Amino acid sequence: MDTHIQSIESGLPAPDIQILEINGLTMKVASMGSGPLVVLCHGFPELAISWRSQIVALAAAGYRAVAPDMRGYGGTTAPSEVSDYTMLHIVGDMVELVSALGEKQAAIVGHDWGALVAWSCALLRPDLFTSVAGMSVPFVPVASVDILSALRDAGVDHFYLQYFQAPGVAEAELEQDVAASIRRMHYSASGDGPDTVTFGMLKTGKGILDNTVEPETLPAWLSERDVEEYASEFQRTGFSGGLNWYRNIRRSSELMAPWRGQAIHQPSLFIAGEADDVLKFPNAQADIDNFPNALLDMRGCHILPDAGHWIQRERATAVNELLIEFLDGLKNSG
Repeated sequence: MDTHIQSIESGLPAPDIQILEINGLTMKVASMGSGPLVVLCHGFPELAISWRSQIVALAAAGYRAVAPDMRGYGGTTAPSEVSDYTMLHIVGDMVELVSALGEKQAAIVGHDWGALVAWSCALLRPDLFTSVAGMSVPFVPVASVDILSALRDAGVDHFYLQYFQAPGVAEAELEQDVAASIRRMHYSASGDGPDTVTFGMLKTGKGILDNTVEPETLPAWLSERDVEEYASEFQRTGFSGGLNWYRNIRRSSELMAPWRGQAIHQPSLFIAGEADDVLKFPNAQADIDNFPNALLDMRGCHILPDAGHWIQRERATAVNELLIEFLDGLKNSG
């Protein structure tokens, strides 16, 4: 099934939409352009449309830009078993997507959880994913202790990653008013949100939304149309698919044990917002400082001022320029 719809409110042409059979899933994929393949992986709680600006810019720059709704999100199948959301499952999705598109290699780009997917794709399949760009979440070599165990060992018991573990708890909170959840999380984690709001540590006995505020007006990068698109999809699917990624942190860490300590050798790029709460997490700066040891062909580390977590939307033009400069540099050096 192919559709092509003009996005009037955004002023951007909408990508073509395909429904593909990928790795046992039915996957909704947005694409535009021709040339070297660039796969764009979104995070939580987002969809392929979070890459709308990048898809158009990459296509105009001579690339084939492809953004799937990831496993468990939007128009892509959400398996019922929690254990079907490990990092190996998701990397497998991206491997098969490249094959289904008739390509043998791709650049892989990701934001938030999608950044972890992108880093993992580069780590596990360097033959296929020949360059990698991560946004918001730094690359950290696979360690012997997963983050949930590290939090427990540090005596922490109310970090948001822990709150997301019990099936049904976060779903009940987020699905009570889906549009409000989307507005509050996106605004509060952005550079436009109040400085007093952080996503990491939750208030005792409170949920994730207690760490957010309702915006009086939406910021320029988040339109009413965007909120409606996100809300309509999450209203239909619920949030369990995305939350199940968090519920596989320990399982994925165990499965990734063969790659412990392994660096990424391909050309790499990192982009984040200076006001991103992820950069305030313990060890985040140390992880960035370790890039020379972990990303062996790093082509840039860009921390954009006054921007928050949703970097590819908050600073779409800057991110597009940095991404295209990175990819063009690979063509010129290759």
